[in-house]
Amino acid sequence: MTSAAPATEDLFAHARQIADAVLLEGYVLYPYRASAAKNRMRWQFGVLVPPRWPGAAAEHTLQRTECLLEPRGNPALHAQVRFLHARRRTVQRALPDGTYETVEALELPDRVVRPWDEGVTEQVDLTTGIADLTGDGVRLPFALPAHEESEPLYDGGCLVGRQLRRREHVAGELHLRATELDGPCRLLRLTATVRNTGDWDGDGTADRAAALPYSLLSAHLLLGTTSGAFLSLTDPPEWASGAAADCRNAHTWPVLAGADGTARTVLSSPIILEDHPRIAPESPGVLYDATEIDEILALRTAALTDQEKREARGTDDRAAAVIDLADSMPPEVLERLHGAVRALREVTGDGPPPPPDRAAAAPPDPFDGDTGGAPWWDPAADAAVDPVRDRVLVDGTPVGAGSRVALRPGPRRTDAQDLFLHGRTAVVEAVLHDVDGGVHLAVTVDGDPGADIRREQGRFLYFQPDELTPLAAVEDG
Repeated sequence: MTSAAPATEDLFAHARQIADAVLLEGYVLYPYRASAAKNRMRWQFGVLVPPRWPGAAAEHTLQRTECLLEPRGNPALHAQVRFLHARRRTVQRALPDGTYETVEALELPDRVVRPWDEGVTEQVDLTTGIADLTGDGVRLPFALPAHEESEPLYDGGCLVGRQLRRREHVAGELHLRATELDGPCRLLRLTATVRNTGDWDGDGTADRAAALPYSLLSAHLLLGTTSGAFLSLTDPPEWASGAAADCRNAHTWPVLAGADGTARTVLSSPIILEDHPRIAPESPGVLYDATEIDEILALRTAALTDQEKREARGTDDRAAAVIDLADSMPPEVLERLHGAVRALREVTGDGPPPPPDRAAAAPPDPFDGDTGGAPWWDPAADAAVDPVRDRVLVDGTPVGAGSRVALRPGPRRTDAQDLFLHGRTAVVEAVLHDVDGGVHLAVTVDGDPGADIRREQGRFLYFQPDELTPLAAVEDG
């Protein structure tokens, strides 16, 4: 496809890190083998199918992004459509007579090669002036021709087979337009539509797997302006809240994605993200599950058998890279993945804390006496609190360990599991205090067959006082 101009590359450099995670989300899942059931249902996000395909009603043929831009002067707008183009791989064994036969697997010394749909990254770029987007706007059609290639496979210098790779013809269109909105400041609503315009009709089949090579896979859009700022649709300024509410997005969601919190770039993704998403700096590489569970994925991958690793390496070059990453990861890198509290970075910074000067800047000690090496506040070392004997007033009734209560989790709780317990009765096991002065009641639910185990392990359900009603008050009422 067309290559991006240097200015566009700089504008999207930060956002592309997140875009790549979106592009390859779920591309090949642990255990990274083509034979795994979870890897047989591919391409779950941002699939744009040909409109004439009989199964198009069950998928999508377009994505529409609407967002708000507060321009300065007549800036240039950069747009970049990115997607994967399926490249279908067939495996064949070489026969003595010089011909080939298609097989389900071909064993090689270092890998097991199987049929697979590889994803080739494609990119379409458009740069235009904001003034050119009024009226019908600007349309950029694009097309990728069909292509086939062959790669021989050798074992010890002897030809044993080949891989046939074929890409089908894919066609699409990017349509950009801008509408001036009334308001106290100059404001534009940008509408960007990415659609599949291919004429493949499925030859009478509605089989999804047959349609994927003709589709735009994991499609997403990057927008950037040379001057001005995009407005957040999640948290717009008050003066633009009505305009933000009127934006209509179909099968995608735009978020601010500029470096260091700037607002010159938007990522419109088929996966809902927050404004200014970031890749965790601890992540050692791409594991195709974003960065939430890198530690367990790395450990499990390293624990695969040699045969399983051979099959993963033969599945895809990206899967092979994951295997190599897990096998070569130093312990200190793996340790960074364990127990990282990302929400504290703004407070503590990224580097190690300086050595404490206890004499000059010790934190206020809420109790007198030696903690015996415990943290600066530890309920076990604080004589002022006792989880077993403490009581807290709930609706005028003292409640503590042994009290029976009814559970009334309120709407401020977002955990659905807590809401399922509404109306259930429970026994209070402890009254706990946190360093911010909050009170939490640990309970075991009546009828829970695992209540004894919870007590032995100290693993309870926790509610705040206003989420409980003393059972005596319920019975008296």
